[in-house]
Amino acid sequence: MSALSLDLVIIGIYFAIVIAIGVHFSRRTGDVSDFALGGRSIPWWAVLASILASEISAGTFFGSPGEGFRLRNYTYAQLMIGYLLARVIVSAVFIPAFYKFNVVSIYEFLEIRFGPRTRSIASVIFLLTRSLASGARLWVPTLLVVVIWNQLHPERALGEWEQFWVTGGALVVISLLTAGYTAVGGIKAVIWTDVLQIAVLFAALGFSVWYLLGHIPGGWAGAKNFLTGPHDLKLWEWAGDVPPSEAFVSKYGTAWGSIKSVLESEFTVWAALFGSLFVTLATHGTDQDMVQRMLTAKNKRQSAVATILSGLADIPVTYAVLTIGILLSVYYGNVVHDPALPMAGGKPDSTRIFPYFVIDVMPGGLRGLVVAGVLATTMGSLGTAMNALATSYSRDFHFRWFKTPHDEHARVRVIQLSTVGFALVLIAVGLATAFVKAHNPSLSIIGIILGSFGYTYGSLLGIFIVGLFTRNRGNEFGNAIAMLAGMIAVAYLSNLPNDIWKMLTGLSLYENFEWLPIIEFPWRIMFGTLVTTAVALCFRSQHAITQTTR
Repeated sequence: MSALSLDLVIIGIYFAIVIAIGVHFSRRTGDVSDFALGGRSIPWWAVLASILASEISAGTFFGSPGEGFRLRNYTYAQLMIGYLLARVIVSAVFIPAFYKFNVVSIYEFLEIRFGPRTRSIASVIFLLTRSLASGARLWVPTLLVVVIWNQLHPERALGEWEQFWVTGGALVVISLLTAGYTAVGGIKAVIWTDVLQIAVLFAALGFSVWYLLGHIPGGWAGAKNFLTGPHDLKLWEWAGDVPPSEAFVSKYGTAWGSIKSVLESEFTVWAALFGSLFVTLATHGTDQDMVQRMLTAKNKRQSAVATILSGLADIPVTYAVLTIGILLSVYYGNVVHDPALPMAGGKPDSTRIFPYFVIDVMPGGLRGLVVAGVLATTMGSLGTAMNALATSYSRDFHFRWFKTPHDEHARVRVIQLSTVGFALVLIAVGLATAFVKAHNPSLSIIGIILGSFGYTYGSLLGIFIVGLFTRNRGNEFGNAIAMLAGMIAVAYLSNLPNDIWKMLTGLSLYENFEWLPIIEFPWRIMFGTLVTTAVALCFRSQHAITQTTR
């Protein structure tokens, strides 16, 4: 059997198992609660696997090795500190409230606490933001298609438009296949395919590290001989990436210069302690995509166990993908010289370096396993997103606004059709992302994916914080103002208005505001949350409610 045939067999077996799981659970779907929450009967370890599969997208699979390749250190992993702390808070405060009120869409809690308008606004923010973030992720695995083509036909590399159409076709196939098993099997199909997918992912990561070490003389010890730069293999980064200039310090002071530098940096200890804390509170406490997995557990205690342990499991996964990137920087920078290495902006393209190594160097069989791992991460995160988007739309809008039969099977059908509808939305966003990336090859994958929800999720988190931690603050009118204020603050602090104005006029809006930091993505949700919470607290609730978290 040829190497390519072996790869195809492994990938074919993976697809066959995924489809079989979807068909199996399509025969066991009951009412809406069973379709969306699995009857709250999923064991904690399966919930844990589903949370991991939802977190570890193809963007992580390729983006994080890209960060390791670019930085040659582990400072990206600092963000794990905030991730773990946030999971404890979510398990202690958010999840108990959602279980207490027996919600299916978590935005139902906001209607109970404040009213229907707050619920609708929050759900719209989720639907728009999750569609953008998950759609952007869809583009990532199609990198493999381009790399495979260029390897098989080195004399005819794909141009920009050819890449767009080829990757677009792959994107559509993956999306429709995922929509198929998600629509027919519901959350149970999603979770149990996630269990398979996380097993494939772990195997792919482990074999990738092992294979890379085998191709560097001396293994890890040999690699360390080349990693001698001042920032190589660093675990922590306290200061910002770019220190303030002497002119800035003399005008505004050393303290503000240091703070500005930290806020304008992605990976520092401060971003790990504060920035990533708020990021994870938002993604794991206010995002239907993630929380829906947690609510399938039998009770709030098992949900908490799965949530916290998923944070611990994230640590070795993050270090593994960063290690792959670091080893790739040694392999291509010091061990071999490959003139065909994919380039962007005059230097190796960090986003394509791992898929290039997989296709160019790995042997048949192992290569098929890694490709299956990429497909697993894509389909895992995509399936959870489709199910959550369909559930949120159906519960928060369709069942409230349109005449819907009381028959549970008819209501399940609405969610199934919504799943297909959102699959088409995600395909459109993915194609748009592929188009933008083709014309801007230097864009960072992580920045694209995380940046999309950095503008809005702080507003969601701020309202949930007011609802969970206060009894008589916040109301329908004030919440709308607060969420808008939070999004405007983040847009301004991240330089978005200035970027748009410069694109239109060539002029800068911020010439007289050099003291103002242009915050990086780990800080966006924190500032959005703080502004939203501060504004919402200025308004009194129309009616006090009993403590929600007990």
